[in-house]
Amino acid sequence: MSKKEIEYYFTIEQSTTAEYKDRGSKFIAFAFPIVDVDDVKKHLTKLKKEHPKAVHHCYAYSIGTDGNNFRVNDDGEPSGSAGKPIYNQIISKQLCNVLVVVVRYFGGTLLGVPGLINAYKMSAMLALQTVPVVQKPIEINYNIHCDYTRVNDVMTILKQCNATIIQQEQQLFCNIIVGIPKVRLQEALFKLEQLHTIEVKKVQTTTK
Repeated sequence: MSKKEIEYYFTIEQSTTAEYKDRGSKFIAFAFPIVDVDDVKKHLTKLKKEHPKAVHHCYAYSIGTDGNNFRVNDDGEPSGSAGKPIYNQIISKQLCNVLVVVVRYFGGTLLGVPGLINAYKMSAMLALQTVPVVQKPIEINYNIHCDYTRVNDVMTILKQCNATIIQQEQQLFCNIIVGIPKVRLQEALFKLEQLHTIEVKKVQTTTK
């Protein structure tokens, strides 16, 4: 018997921050919901402008549900002492589409690798403890092409199936890119096919 496919994932929907101190050093952790690497770059750029005197901006992120799109960055700290402990906190809560950045202000005392690992771990953990975790359906993207007279029927079906409208172009003929929850996919496709005069094509699978 094949392994049941995952239909939901866990993430956060709002940003949060937390602070941790150790022997004078201050670690400020920021957690953000993200959808792609561009979001990561945007948040990092903003934080570096807001904290120009910080000595390190270490981070980790996880994007998507397959566990393959992730990155850890020590930003000058000893290898494995910052990004990995941050990432481990994201994974321990089974989160994806999340970025955690920890900004460090040096306090004059070296913490050593064990001290750094603990500080970055605690900072990330405190930030993720302050924000609600939400469960979201994994969606599969489809392109729907139809005559404008069918748009209301199509939108009714999509609403019934809790689909996400990603893009809509409405003229004489309409193109709608929509994310359909995997758990409602068969139902949605069956109902759409009953309309006969529309074209439904699968596009890239993604999480929202």
